Amino acid sequence: MTKNTLSIEQLFELQGKALGSSDWIAIEQTMINTFADVTLDRQFIHVDEEAARQTPFGGTIAHGFLTLSLLSAMAAQVIPTVQGQQSAVNYGINNLRFISPVHSGKRVRGHFHLKNVSEKNKGVYQLIMEVTIEIENQAKPALVTEWLTLVNV
Repeated sequence: MTKNTLSIEQLFELQGKALGSSDWIAIEQTMINTFADVTLDRQFIHVDEEAARQTPFGGTIAHGFLTLSLLSAMAAQVIPTVQGQQSAVNYGINNLRFISPVHSGKRVRGHFHLKNVSEKNKGVYQLIMEVTIEIENQAKPALVTEWLTLVNV
């Protein structure tokens, strides 16, 4: 599905359906290093290419939280805007599993499935999305999660 603007009624009709997939995002070592600096998580498996080659990973890997943090950019490409939408904010994660490491140089993309839409308060809607972040040319995904978003209309 291409991102577009829908009425709240149309959004409700999408419950249980796939919303679409984001574009691929390259996870380069520079991105990993920058994330390590920002989060102060400089564990060698992320930033020391020589030492990481000696591990079962065979090289550096992205932080799980780096991969997770890309959800917002991926969602911006896929999740439709609701007519009259004033804001959309993260509300939390119900379940999260890091399935496979993302090696430096790989590409990832998000697949979004709208599990549920409910009205929390007048004009405030909660979306529950099942999200899988796929690693290009790998059978197992990087992560799977159930992500909650609040949309204020």
